[in-house]
Amino acid sequence: MSFRERIARYSVENFRKLSGELEIDETYFGGKRKGPRGRGARNKVVVFGILERNGKVYTTTVPDVTAPTLMAEIEAKTEKGSVYYTDCFKSYKSLKQYGKHCKINKEKAFAKGRNHVNGLEGFWSFAKERFHKYHGIKKQNYPLYLKEMEFRFNNRNTNIFNKLITIIYTKFGTKNT
Repeated sequence: MSFRERIARYSVENFRKLSGELEIDETYFGGKRKGPRGRGARNKVVVFGILERNGKVYTTTVPDVTAPTLMAEIEAKTEKGSVYYTDCFKSYKSLKQYGKHCKINKEKAFAKGRNHVNGLEGFWSFAKERFHKYHGIKKQNYPLYLKEMEFRFNNRNTNIFNKLITIIYTKFGTKNT
């Protein structure tokens, strides 16, 4: 867990606001449970994400998916004037105040040209697949595991091993040159 804590700290310290074409979505993490899925699911971790197309992803756990909660994240993590792609969820209704807002009705189609959130859906799939291998994650540890997945995704085109060594080494030792 100390490695994940360091990765999370690194991700926060090196964050820059996302801009351009951004996909925004929320999802729910947690094992299979009886009862409703999606927004009605109980005892799941609510996760919010923003994907910069051809760029980085930002993820965080949130207490709920209300408009004030999601809009605060969007305002803090994105550049005004960006193009926002979302589903038709009501919490995104006031997004047009930050830039162009393109909505896709997932009940009718998953994509219509550039109007989709498939990139972020792909990230959710990647993260959930990796989490499945852990055979259960405590609810309070989800933010750290999520930041690890974000880090892996954001550094997918670099030598992640060397980057991890640098991040961990700066915390656990001193450099001998």
